[in-house]
Amino acid sequence: MSFLVQVNDRPFEDEPRAGQCLRTYLRERGWFGVKKGCDAGDCGACTVHVDGEPVHSCLYPAVRAAGRAVTTVEGLAAPDGELHPVQRRFLDAQGFQCGFCTAGFLMTTAALEAERGTGHDDGKLDDLPRAFKGNICRCTGYRAIEDAVRGVAHTERPCAGKAVGSNVGAPAGPQVVTGTARYTFDVQVPGLLHMKLLRSPHPHARIVAIDTSAALRVPGVVAVLTHEDAPDTLYSSARHEHPTEDPDDTRVLDDVVRYVGQRVAAVVADSERAAEEGCRRVEVTYEELPYVTDPEAAMRPGAPVVHAGKGPAMRIARVENNVAGEVHGEIGDVEAGFAEADVVYEETFRTQRVQHASLETHGCVAFFEPREDGTGERLTVRSSTQTPFLTRRALCALYGLREDEVRVVAGRVGGGFGGKQEMLTEDVVTLAALKLRRPVKLEYTRAEQFYGATTRHPFTIGIKVGARADGTLTAVQMRVVSNTGAYGNHGPAVMFHSVGESFAVYRAPHKKVDAYSVYTNAVPAGAFRGYGLGQVTFAVESAMDELARRLDMDPLVLRERNVIGPGEGMHSPIGEEEDLHIASYGLDQCLAVVRQALAEDRSAEDAPEGWLVGQGAALAMIATGPPGGHYADARVSLLADGTYDIAVGTAEFGNGTTTVHQQITAGALHTTEDRLTVRQSDTDVVRHDTGAFGSAGTVVAGKAVLLAASSLAERLRAFAARHTGVARHLCVLGAESVDCAGRTVPLKELYEAAHALGAAEELAADGHWGGSPRSVAFNAQWFRLAVDPGSGEIRILRSVHAADAGKVMNPMQCRGQVEGGVAQALGATLFENVRLDERGEVTTAAFRRYRLPQYADVPRTEVHFTETTDAIGPLGAKSMSESPFNPVPPAFANALRDATGIRFTEAPFTRDRVWLALDRRERGVGASDRTAPPGRS
Repeated sequence: MSFLVQVNDRPFEDEPRAGQCLRTYLRERGWFGVKKGCDAGDCGACTVHVDGEPVHSCLYPAVRAAGRAVTTVEGLAAPDGELHPVQRRFLDAQGFQCGFCTAGFLMTTAALEAERGTGHDDGKLDDLPRAFKGNICRCTGYRAIEDAVRGVAHTERPCAGKAVGSNVGAPAGPQVVTGTARYTFDVQVPGLLHMKLLRSPHPHARIVAIDTSAALRVPGVVAVLTHEDAPDTLYSSARHEHPTEDPDDTRVLDDVVRYVGQRVAAVVADSERAAEEGCRRVEVTYEELPYVTDPEAAMRPGAPVVHAGKGPAMRIARVENNVAGEVHGEIGDVEAGFAEADVVYEETFRTQRVQHASLETHGCVAFFEPREDGTGERLTVRSSTQTPFLTRRALCALYGLREDEVRVVAGRVGGGFGGKQEMLTEDVVTLAALKLRRPVKLEYTRAEQFYGATTRHPFTIGIKVGARADGTLTAVQMRVVSNTGAYGNHGPAVMFHSVGESFAVYRAPHKKVDAYSVYTNAVPAGAFRGYGLGQVTFAVESAMDELARRLDMDPLVLRERNVIGPGEGMHSPIGEEEDLHIASYGLDQCLAVVRQALAEDRSAEDAPEGWLVGQGAALAMIATGPPGGHYADARVSLLADGTYDIAVGTAEFGNGTTTVHQQITAGALHTTEDRLTVRQSDTDVVRHDTGAFGSAGTVVAGKAVLLAASSLAERLRAFAARHTGVARHLCVLGAESVDCAGRTVPLKELYEAAHALGAAEELAADGHWGGSPRSVAFNAQWFRLAVDPGSGEIRILRSVHAADAGKVMNPMQCRGQVEGGVAQALGATLFENVRLDERGEVTTAAFRRYRLPQYADVPRTEVHFTETTDAIGPLGAKSMSESPFNPVPPAFANALRDATGIRFTEAPFTRDRVWLALDRRERGVGASDRTAPPGRS
């Protein structure tokens, strides 16, 4: 047949393959602005126009585009490059963070705007929840997207040296809105092979035999890799500066599978279709083994042992009891503390598995490229990772390679949230690339993200708190069980962190903890925003609220009476961290914001008649970086054209660190951000960077950038003084020149003079920061809710968040981090739940079965920043990426308790769960001390 389609006014006559969707057809022809987020029509990241109509190209057969005009995000702008009005508004409002979903929102908005005033206009742009029901954003919380649609501009262009504290736009903004920002797979690699993984159907089994002969006969299949091809080396998929933080319990491909979904074999072929068929043809003989999916059962004597044959040498605490790690500690005597108490509250709280759901799935491309010195080839791995340097280190250790033989680079990363602090694809792709000496790609499907990646750790927290009649805490005791799943990546570290700041934020003379990270035959858990702290904070803040009710005390007063204050030590039963300090204190201001919101609030008047109304608050404290060292190197250089180059290792995935690094440099060099370029997330760029996790992008990498930029400023003044003969103190840096006692010396002239003298190194400076000492950040959240007793529906009437971020480097961007954290936490609070069946198999492996917050679900949160300046962070800044998540679930639970009189102890608070609890109380079934008469406050 003859086939012709116009794509962005260019004709294409290549016929699509049988069954090919329009998304893959477009991407194969270089239109990388069309993204893969789900391949099921759920997320909208692949939205394009076909004859002006928005369609999800992952569902649209490419053959149907014959004779039609297709427009992708790259084709929205005018031929002369002038942005489409919608692109301009998204740029001016910074209606994005990671940007992976942005093309979908742009294309949807542009199509609806084109319908304005026509017969097709059905008013969707006036009803954005309806307009965007087919689009998902995981990062922003949607407020920035609404502002972009409505034309509310936020970005600023500050004058030279004044960038810090202003709303400087993201450097990659123009590329994001035009679809030219390059994410992991937005590259064309000649001769690329595709990998697909055969995964285990059993929760626990030994592989007796694998027959790959039929798979190898599939046309296009090049290789099938099994455990016999993989190194015997044990390692952890978790990435930490110190690998000893995690158990070495993982093989690239193992002869024992420990959960449904574990990889068994890797099929490499010249197409994804051939690789998938090859997987179907691999014949595996299994010996099924006993399995356990409940962590309490897993610790009992006689339970199936998940990692039989391993032990202390692999840093597994008690392999025979499936305990990956544990911590026990006590301050004082909790029994005596409870005996002193007038009121004691005891309860067990549970949190569920949550998926990171970053729209760009895990994956990487490995290929060989010539060395710059012409001495052969080296391996390059382009990966969707938060940790390029740690991944290179792990690959070198695993395959016996030198660091100069491997380069790891991350393009723009489409969301992370901790999930990409793992090595989940690079290890097996590197195995194939080294074996075949050809480029190999592995890109997870959305389903694989659910059963082949990691989740947030599900926790069970038994908590007991006691207080005197005046509200003074006497004792706090917790027993914490964290389900780490089949592998211990991040397990012990998450457990340890969960009982640190959650204990330390409140004063009590007696504290005790027993915490366990437990193996089960289930999908592994891993790093997730908050790193365990959010799970335990849910229990602590719920318990504090309930204790206040039993004391007949205002919950805010109880908190104010017991929180640590400025300059106080932070005491946790797991021991004190000597490098952790309260270097600035904004918790009192956070609580004042909540009190003010409560005093002035009139939102209860918006509740429908007959609905139950309540309010609640919670607070949280978090360290502004991981313990044990988090390292960053940076280099800032003057270039020949008089602009500057910033080299830093940290990855950009919507966290905004690139913008902050530009702002810091612009301030130190008294220039403007448009005169700065950033090279980042590439092991070729700087000596080392631990990675973009633990909220370290500003407080660690930013500190290194500040040191480098400040050092360069001094060097430039010194060289300008030598060049002109003017005293150094009379040389003043400007945006494009140095003023030397009235003589203007262009930066270009300084560059030329330095190179003429062989002094080029004087025009560059390095900075290094080791992540210690560390400070703490505080957050508080307040909600007013309305609950329909007839259906269990919950409406958020008002949401207020107070954040102690120190010196706010970029208010627009920091506000977006808070809003995104609140939105993600609301998903975990209300409906997100990775469900497993009795065999541990994930049953919610698609967005339409796993409910993510959409535009209609997320309220506009009022964000307030405290006025503090940190003594440790760069220019007084503190971290604010993870911490907004943590107080949201308990604040919501406390408001729900206030409205219904029922203490909900297990997340998520789904509509059916709320209705059933109300119905049981109404019928007098199962009433307990968790219930009380509902109020309307």
